Amino acid sequence: MKLSELPGRHSLFWKLACLLVAFCLLMIWLSWSWGRYMEERNQFLSSDARSTLSRYAAQAEQAWQRGGRNGVDDWLQSMELREASWVGVIGADLQSLSSQPLNAAEVQHLTFLRGLDWPIHKKGRPWLRVPFPQDPAAGILVIELPERFVPGKYRVFWRVITNGVIPGLFTLLLCVGLYRLLVVPLNNLREQANAWRADQLNVRLSSGITQRPDELGELARAFDSMSERLQTTVALQQQLLRDLSHELRTPLSRLRVASESEQGLLQLRERIGREVDGMQRLVEDTLQLAWLDTDRSPLPDEAIQIQALWEMLTDNACYESGWPSLQLQCSVEASCWVRGNLNTLAQALENILRNAIRHSPEGGIVRLDARRDGEYWHLWLEDQGGGVADEDLQRIFSPFIRLDGSRPGDGGFGLGLSIARNAVQRQGGLLWAENAGAGLRLNLRLLADDGVAPTDAIASRLAPTMDVHSPQIA
Repeated sequence: MKLSELPGRHSLFWKLACLLVAFCLLMIWLSWSWGRYMEERNQFLSSDARSTLSRYAAQAEQAWQRGGRNGVDDWLQSMELREASWVGVIGADLQSLSSQPLNAAEVQHLTFLRGLDWPIHKKGRPWLRVPFPQDPAAGILVIELPERFVPGKYRVFWRVITNGVIPGLFTLLLCVGLYRLLVVPLNNLREQANAWRADQLNVRLSSGITQRPDELGELARAFDSMSERLQTTVALQQQLLRDLSHELRTPLSRLRVASESEQGLLQLRERIGREVDGMQRLVEDTLQLAWLDTDRSPLPDEAIQIQALWEMLTDNACYESGWPSLQLQCSVEASCWVRGNLNTLAQALENILRNAIRHSPEGGIVRLDARRDGEYWHLWLEDQGGGVADEDLQRIFSPFIRLDGSRPGDGGFGLGLSIARNAVQRQGGLLWAENAGAGLRLNLRLLADDGVAPTDAIASRLAPTMDVHSPQIA
């Protein structure tokens, strides 16, 4: 595997790897340390047993030094009362130091005697040799290990603990770590998905999951972003339906009044035509706004010259509004080329221009200007309509917002700037408003393109899409 294909520094792979490595090292340490402890406990004499047997050897040595064989006999008689085991004291020549000689069976046991530090593997009670502490060459104590000193009485119990209970507990600890690392965030994601199924689109994941730097954190952030997007889309669609139904009531009411009136056929036909045209524009603009907000597929982009696009748009605007071309001024240089979708950008700029014309006074000036800002072009369109309140600079981009209180359909339906912002954002640009001078300034930030394309190509592309006889100023 190439180095570039390795998981990132915050990848979940490294957390799982560290957890498993730590578990393996812990099990190895446990096997070594605990196994060694249990071996000493089950296969070697305890410190109390060694101390007691060493004390017996010292007593036997003292008895030999003080009374010889008689002293050893007396001490052996006292030992019979202490321990229910065979006890003997022998010299360096393996002969008994007491008055009682060794029999054949006892001599056979002397061929293999264990020291105090030897492991006790053999079943039963082994015979041990304990040299005299002061003069080991003088003699040794031989004793059959007392039953109370035999190690490993609970060997089966401790084997179950060592080989079953403790590994099981550590494995359970590993499972708890994996559960907290993997299953808990997955359960939260499942709960959010179930909340979506129950139409609870406002449910969000906890910050403990969304702030994780690994893949599950990325997935959680994607879930939250998708949830927020779904909630926004559903809310927008519901708002559009409510606003659309509200806006349609007025022309429908006027149609009903006109149908019940005593107007002449010509007047009634003109009234019906105007209302139907208004309703058609309303429905088309609403569908266009909903499509721009919900469709996230990438748009084909190309190089667009703003100066040529402005000339095409102002020709139509002058025809619709009756304004002379001198009132629609452009200070944008011919070198201003941007990258975007021609039809979508034309629609956005056309709506902005119509909005500026509709709110400018008679004889007012609408000016388009631009400057290069790094990799972007900053364009702005200024009118002389008096501007809007600062708290309304964001509201004007909401659907069906008419700050001038105009009657629905007379000057538009409040959808033009909403469509324009969505259209600009779909091609990676920004659109915002601010008060400047005597009117409102609408700013556009678009990606620059330094290529050169034929100017007449823009006209040929726009001609089929622009309706020069459209009477509305949205």
